[in-house]
Amino acid sequence: MEVVRVPCLSDNYVWLLHEAAPAGGSGGGRTAVVDPAEEAPVVEALAARGWSLDAVLNTHHHGDHTGANLALKRRFPGLVIVGPRADKDRIPGIDVQVGTGDTWHLGGLEVRVFDTPGHTRGHITYWVPQAASLFPGDTLFALGCGRLFEGSPQQMWTSLSQLAPLPDDTLVYCAHEYTQSNARFAVTVDPGNAALAQRKAAIDAARARGEPTVPSRLGEEKATNPFLRPHDPAIRQQLGFDAAAPDWQVFGAIRAAKDRF
Repeated sequence: MEVVRVPCLSDNYVWLLHEAAPAGGSGGGRTAVVDPAEEAPVVEALAARGWSLDAVLNTHHHGDHTGANLALKRRFPGLVIVGPRADKDRIPGIDVQVGTGDTWHLGGLEVRVFDTPGHTRGHITYWVPQAASLFPGDTLFALGCGRLFEGSPQQMWTSLSQLAPLPDDTLVYCAHEYTQSNARFAVTVDPGNAALAQRKAAIDAARARGEPTVPSRLGEEKATNPFLRPHDPAIRQQLGFDAAAPDWQVFGAIRAAKDRF
């Protein structure tokens, strides 16, 4: 599977997913777009590669993730819009409703679904195991996680806990370029983490060169992202928690500190 980054709005990343053509076959595979914020950049990226569009995959209802749904549906006859069953009434043009345990197919590629509420009540995440690729929308960011607009800390921690066991080499294609600001916060709650300090320096250098920092690897998120590390004794000590506190409570304190940062 080929994945193409399409920058939109001020800091959104929309992702094109293109199935490779069968070996020895003619023509291209099928193409989907994850969370299309705007029509024009998506159409331009498709045209540059000679691709059509078969599907939209929405992670949640926010306008910077669904803004081009209906325009793309008009432009590409037969296009299917896939989105969360738990939030079907807020996904423009939804055709296929999915949730935890469901698998949707992009040609021969399996796209597995997790319900990951917290940022919104109906958020979902897509995982393509054959391509080691995760599309978590605004649930998991590089060195961060989404704000809790409609969910609780316990709910969001449960959602993230579904993603953490996936293989370390999984590529995390999150939906925003927030990594540098997330890194500035992360070192305040995990100041003794050498891997985090090294990653922050690399992120600062990449952004100074105008380079994107997404995707990341899930393994490096588990090693450096404080929102996946509320069990860590050093983070707990930094925030004033002992070993008896539940992980979700420490997670909630990290999220509250980021909201104030």
